[in-house]
Amino acid sequence: MRWCWRALSAASVAAVLVVALAMLLFTPGPAIAGPFQGVWHPHPGDPTALARTYGVNERAMKTAGVPFARWTGQGRQFLAFDSRGNGRVVEVLGDLGAADRIAVLVPGVSTTAVNFNTGLDDVRDRAPAVQARALYDATQAAAPGQHVAVIAWLGYDAPQGVGRTAAREELARAGASALDRFAANLAILRPKAAVTLIGHSYGSVVTGLAAAGLPSQVTDLVAVGSPGMGVSRAADLHTSARVWAGQSAQDWIDWVPAFRVWGAGHGPLPTTSGFGGRVFGTNGAIDHDHYLAPGTQSLGNIVDIVLGLDSSVTRPSLPALIVHASG
Repeated sequence: MRWCWRALSAASVAAVLVVALAMLLFTPGPAIAGPFQGVWHPHPGDPTALARTYGVNERAMKTAGVPFARWTGQGRQFLAFDSRGNGRVVEVLGDLGAADRIAVLVPGVSTTAVNFNTGLDDVRDRAPAVQARALYDATQAAAPGQHVAVIAWLGYDAPQGVGRTAAREELARAGASALDRFAANLAILRPKAAVTLIGHSYGSVVTGLAAAGLPSQVTDLVAVGSPGMGVSRAADLHTSARVWAGQSAQDWIDWVPAFRVWGAGHGPLPTTSGFGGRVFGTNGAIDHDHYLAPGTQSLGNIVDIVLGLDSSVTRPSLPALIVHASG
């Protein structure tokens, strides 16, 4: 009788744990915050409009105080800014008004306005501002005659920490709607420019969910360190853009299980065989945070994608990286 009682007790504990896990993952998240104040609207017929927008945001950052005030007066260009909540920051490198090629970086989990410049836990190569500078400098070195602009786009509320909100899609869907609007505004400003969206980590979920609503000017979607793009295969993104993916052999994201049920999970990793993305090499990216670090194969490949040099993009050196099943 005692063993039976123990078995029932163990089963009860297991059942409680399963129910708790299900409630954690499959219960919808809280309401998403509304639009932020610093929304940018393009004025293609007004050559001074961008400069005025940069000036408005610089003044707002000075008023907001530390750390934002420290970023002003250095020739930096901020297209949007809002310090409320986790904050929103959109920074532009290069001449957006004359750009023929535009790259937009979409950051992932735990990115806030406060660590936009320094990176989560002071990992500088994860900071959107640092990543954008590395990509911009690399494009200038590779093609100094090209008119390229790089944008670090923290235009949504990213999940804070690897928990329930990171496992679910609510924040990504809200971010995807904002990203669609932003891309549409880029198309209005520069209708002949080719736009590349680069999603890192949870930012690739945002990019994937935005894909079907993007304008035709978005020619390429790049996912690095991705937990999934919200679909089972690239064709389900319903986009004419080329879909690229890169993952480091040292990236913990490989342990994320490939499922998507009731808003939880993000589907298979886009580097998985059968997903249908174009997988590129990432040698030198030592973990989840360094895909855009100078000198890495991943940065060089992303530069080629942004510049439209598809034939120059190099594949992974280890075929096993692209034939495994995720999780």
